[in-house]
Amino acid sequence: MTSTNQNIEQLLLQCKSNNQRAQLEVYNRYNKAMYNTAIRIVKDSFKAEDIMQESFLTAFTKLNTLEDTNVFGAWLKRIVVNNSIGYYNKNIKQNEVPLESILYKVEDDSGIIEDNQNNHKVKQIMSVMKNLKPNYSLGLTLHLIEGYDYEEICDIMNISYANCRTMISRAKESLRKKLIQTA
Repeated sequence: MTSTNQNIEQLLLQCKSNNQRAQLEVYNRYNKAMYNTAIRIVKDSFKAEDIMQESFLTAFTKLNTLEDTNVFGAWLKRIVVNNSIGYYNKNIKQNEVPLESILYKVEDDSGIIEDNQNNHKVKQIMSVMKNLKPNYSLGLTLHLIEGYDYEEICDIMNISYANCRTMISRAKESLRKKLIQTA
C-alpha cells in the first residue's frame, strides 16, 4: 500500500470525526480534478465551483456510508457528476441560458503536457463539441472525456441502453462532420 493511499485512509478516518484540517487536506488533494469534472458538464465556472463545494460537503456528511476508503476518489467524482447532471438537467428544463453561449476555460496545471499541434486539435474538438446539441455534447463528454461506459451514461442521463448507443453514435458522426467543415 502506498503512503498516499495510507494517508488518504488516515485522513478519511479523521474526517469521519469532523477534523477540519483533515477535511481541508482532502479538499486540497481533490478539488482541481472535481472542478474540472464539473465544468466539463455545466460549462459555467462559478456554478462548477458551487457544485464542487456542495459535493465535498455531501461527501463529508455521508462519509460514514462509504464502505471502502480506497474508492473515495471515484465515489467523490460520482457525487460531482450526479450534482452536475442534476444542475444541467434543471438548467435545460428551465432554459435559463443556452449552453452554447457560455465560454469557459479549464485550468489544470497538473495535466499532460502536449505539443502545440495536439493541443490545437484538442482545443478545436472541445470548441466544436460546444456547438453540438446539448445531449450530444453531454453524452460525448461523459463517454470520451470522463470515461463512463454506456450503462453508466444510461443511468446518469436516464435513457435506455439502445437510445444511449444511438445518441453517442450520432454525436460522434455530428462531431466528425463539424470537424471536417472547420478543417
